[in-house]
Amino acid sequence: MTSTAAQYSPISCEFHDRLEDLATVRRPTQIHYRDADGLLQQRTETITDVYSLGGAEYLTLKTGETLRLDQLLEVDGEKLADY
Repeated sequence: MTSTAAQYSPISCEFHDRLEDLATVRRPTQIHYRDADGLLQQRTETITDVYSLGGAEYLTLKTGETLRLDQLLEVDGEKLADY
């Protein structure tokens, strides 16, 4: 297991399913998250993929940017903390 995977905190299945739905419809979505330095970030971008790699889960944006799912705070108006 990699150090990234060891630090990964799985998100709820319901929120994961919502992310997969958004990747399917491929429309711009507002995303709030904490970057690797812990700073709050916001993007309005299209989610193109949701996948697992090395024991952690990620999403890919249309820009090619990758976010680890446990960095997410809110997507499409839905807060991860509410799941």
